[in-house]
Amino acid sequence: MTWGATVQDLRYRGQRVMIGADTLTPYLEELVYAGAIVGRFANRIGRARFALDGDTFATDPNFRGRHTLHGGAEGTGNLLWTVDELRQDRIRLTLTLPDGHMGFPGEMTVSACYGIEPPGTLRVVIEARTSRATPCSLAHHGYFALDESGTITDHMLEIAAERYLPVDADLIPEGPPMPVAGTAFDFRSARAVGQAGYDHNLCLSDAAVPLRPVARLLGPASGLAMQVATTEPGLQVYDGAHLGGARAHDGRALEPKAAMALEAQAWPDSPNRPEFPDSILRPGETYRTETTYTFSGDGLV
Repeated sequence: MTWGATVQDLRYRGQRVMIGADTLTPYLEELVYAGAIVGRFANRIGRARFALDGDTFATDPNFRGRHTLHGGAEGTGNLLWTVDELRQDRIRLTLTLPDGHMGFPGEMTVSACYGIEPPGTLRVVIEARTSRATPCSLAHHGYFALDESGTITDHMLEIAAERYLPVDADLIPEGPPMPVAGTAFDFRSARAVGQAGYDHNLCLSDAAVPLRPVARLLGPASGLAMQVATTEPGLQVYDGAHLGGARAHDGRALEPKAAMALEAQAWPDSPNRPEFPDSILRPGETYRTETTYTFSGDGLV
């Protein structure tokens, strides 16, 4: 859909593997961000403000009235994009954010390209340029469910991350990365998602790197698997706890934790944390992020 540059429906071998809806209305309510490109800064900016090059910028406090989430109430996931290119196996959408939009500096032009590649890959490439230095992190926000059990708590998850970011009660990072060893965030070996509750960044690297595999998800009831590869330094793992009551395709009511978001992005609140990987885009530079989701029916790939 042009709304939010959203993937509305994704199937592998006839089975839906991403949560979506048949009409626009759910995407304005319970399914906000589902399948969309979120930004200009994905995830959270604490206290809805940041300092950059000697100036302080106040951004839209759309999360609990005091923090900025996914670029503000009118971030890229809640705007109408334009189709720039359309082929049988790919689409490219574009968007321009004015200077000062949601409090961020710089006019930013964004393009997002979705491509389907055999035998079972969705490739997402996002690029951006800006007229002024500005935070930039754009992410695909798909909610994945690989079987029809109605929950992802039994899905098996594996993530190549040695560290994660602890957060406060408002889900803002409250300190440096901590080891996953001995915690509920240790997915270095595949295990069930379970009921622990997740809306956290797992630290994949200290900077953007060439495309590499970072995560694997398996739906045990179907045997379908998904491998995630990305260039990004962080992976936000969200268990979809808020999805309860949302209406998906065919009017189906979802349960809490009906699907999981694995959002490849910059580390949250990095504009306020100079020790985190740099997330500032400057004039003359081109931001580029690439993430692939590869599906198979052969278990963990």
